[in-house]
Amino acid sequence: MTAPRLIGCHECDLLQRETDLPDGGTACCARCGAVLYRRRPRTFDRALVYAVTAAILFVIGNSFPVLGLEMNGDTIETTLYSAGRSLYDQDSRFVAVLVWVTTIVMPGLDIAAMLYLLLPLHLGRRPPGVVPVFRLLHAVRPWGMVEVFILGVLVTLVKLAHLAHAIPGIALASLSLLMFAIAAAASSFDDHEFWLRLDRLGAGVPAGPPAAGAEARP
Repeated sequence: MTAPRLIGCHECDLLQRETDLPDGGTACCARCGAVLYRRRPRTFDRALVYAVTAAILFVIGNSFPVLGLEMNGDTIETTLYSAGRSLYDQDSRFVAVLVWVTTIVMPGLDIAAMLYLLLPLHLGRRPPGVVPVFRLLHAVRPWGMVEVFILGVLVTLVKLAHLAHAIPGIALASLSLLMFAIAAAASSFDDHEFWLRLDRLGAGVPAGPPAAGAEARP
């Protein structure tokens, strides 16, 4: 007979048995009432689709010009990386590093971590190093600030309108869509469902994410 799965509440650390839920159901902590997990159909597949879409948009957004300026017959185009490089060359090194980290490094790690975790499971395999990558995913997610960069570009477009002809590049559209793709992937990534899938592979991984105050083991 299979022992019942246990899950720790993230709010009060109460360890309690999991229960099967109907589609759309929600399990709450018996002590504090905090939400433990939900049953949302096909969240895993949606998260994978959004993550792949985000990866494609991320590559396009970093490969093509974000903005072009046409002045006196000359056109200057800049990519996401070259925008930070220009700041670096102008002795604004802290701002340049901040741009690179929040718009390239952290979103890239976020997308790569999701694909690393989701793709092998979709193929019926357990990816190695699940726990460190899972923790990395949740650590880098708050630092991705593509939306702040997009807002800055839009402000720049308005301010440069009377000085030069600003030409939005294909990367600007890709990065704008990337914001929504990453947000959709994050909201669709169900931690509980992810660990349940790992558990079904019979690899000895706990059925739930590491509970507060408990040590997770691969």
